[in-house]
Amino acid sequence: MPDKRPPNFILIITDQHRADYLGCYGHPILRTPHIDSIAARGTQFRKFYVASPVCMPNRASLMTGRMPAVHGVRSNGIPLSQDSVTFVDLLRDAGYDTALIGKSHLQNFTKTPAMSYPAPPREGYRQPSPGLRQAMRIDLTGETYRQELPAYWAQPGAHIATPFYGYGHVEVVTGHGDNVDGDYRAWLRDKDPAALGLLGPENSAPHDYIVPQAYRTRIPEELYSTNYLAERAEAFLSARNANADPFFLTLSFPDPHHPFNPPGKYWDMYKPEQFPVPEAFRRNDWTPPPHVQEAIEERASGKANLHGMRSIATTAREAQEAQALTCGMIACIDDGIGRVLRALDASGQRDNTVLIFTTDHGDHLGDHRLLLKGCEQYQSILHVPFIWSDPQAPTAAATDAIGSTIDIPATILDRARIQPYVGMQGKSLLPAMGADGKAVRDCAFVQYEHQMADKDVDHMPRWHTIVDQRYRMTVMSDAGLGELYDLAADPGEFDNLWDSPEHAALKARLMERLLQLEIEHTDTVPYPTGRA
Repeated sequence: MPDKRPPNFILIITDQHRADYLGCYGHPILRTPHIDSIAARGTQFRKFYVASPVCMPNRASLMTGRMPAVHGVRSNGIPLSQDSVTFVDLLRDAGYDTALIGKSHLQNFTKTPAMSYPAPPREGYRQPSPGLRQAMRIDLTGETYRQELPAYWAQPGAHIATPFYGYGHVEVVTGHGDNVDGDYRAWLRDKDPAALGLLGPENSAPHDYIVPQAYRTRIPEELYSTNYLAERAEAFLSARNANADPFFLTLSFPDPHHPFNPPGKYWDMYKPEQFPVPEAFRRNDWTPPPHVQEAIEERASGKANLHGMRSIATTAREAQEAQALTCGMIACIDDGIGRVLRALDASGQRDNTVLIFTTDHGDHLGDHRLLLKGCEQYQSILHVPFIWSDPQAPTAAATDAIGSTIDIPATILDRARIQPYVGMQGKSLLPAMGADGKAVRDCAFVQYEHQMADKDVDHMPRWHTIVDQRYRMTVMSDAGLGELYDLAADPGEFDNLWDSPEHAALKARLMERLLQLEIEHTDTVPYPTGRA
């Protein structure tokens, strides 16, 4: 007989974590038994893509089911407006106990100033008053948008004010590496005040790795943020016996991410020599595209920012080291997920809880001789895992149906039998679940925009991408260039067909479909209030 209870949900998110870095997605070395156990009782999407390959835009898309150009978080550095309705708001409105434990990054969490600003007024022209300098009267600088900043967490007794984008309970971690902030810092202080002196690269242990942004943290694994998040999720689940409301829990790990610093035994759990040298270092028939060649030359000249957030060129050895340390971070997370699954079993809620696993975006990890992430639209950045495990349909299945981050809210609301709000652009993936599932979309749509010191906000580079079952095409606003790759014949994306006469008709077809996507994702709110 069908279960009439409202389903619970646990959405597990990791950070800079590409699809092929899980055991269940075929990684030949990394072992992730607990994540694999979720896949063993659910549907694993093999062609799932981000809405944007950077943190803040994609996380805002996950919360709203809307594309970056519509929800407004087009690049890192733009907080999600609290006027936005999120799918978590709808769950809370329907009586769900909603909780976020871990990374939010819906607001800025560094004190680094913006790089792109409005262009200065032309000579002899009057500058508009401050409240009239944008096309909308919107202020994202008030206190309500400063809750993830270091200065906020330096205040005694700091906590996120709730509801926070629909979450009624929030225990947040901000930043990356061992030197993270938020509620974690107070937990660490209570656990071991002396441990505060172990944080950060300046307090790290000696090691012989050469990859940029690798340091060996002195924080033991039991005090690392991954363990903190697992412990707090356990506490949330243990309290379910005293709370009959259905729940939605987002458990969001800030790892894997640079800096590369897995704690304790996870530092050397995997060796660089276990990992293959990426294909780009083994080919002599590949000419890097201009944006990749620029990164290679910048690194060779000694001018690359090795401590930043954007893609940098790397060496073969560095790539192997980054792969090993990333696998250490993922293994640490997998063990934490194992604890959470055991706590779910102990709560008696396993038979009514949908488990969902996905990630924020990928990392090059040496592919195309690059490390970290940036404007590049390669599969290593766009392609992420998505696993849906429903106790009402616990059969293992894998599907090639295409999905997108913007589809996650619609899918959760569909399973909860809650009507989406007007303006949600994602599609429910429930029809694609299981061995006999049917595709709900023919392609994925990706938008990328980023700040640059020499570009004002009206001229920030924008790259829009379409990925279908066989091809990936990217149109670039700033370079007069484009990319077209046949993912079946060229899965490594080395042979750009953009200028190939033989593929002109294909390019035209994909360009037409991209134009349709741009039209389809035009905003539909506000809706009309009258005839005219």
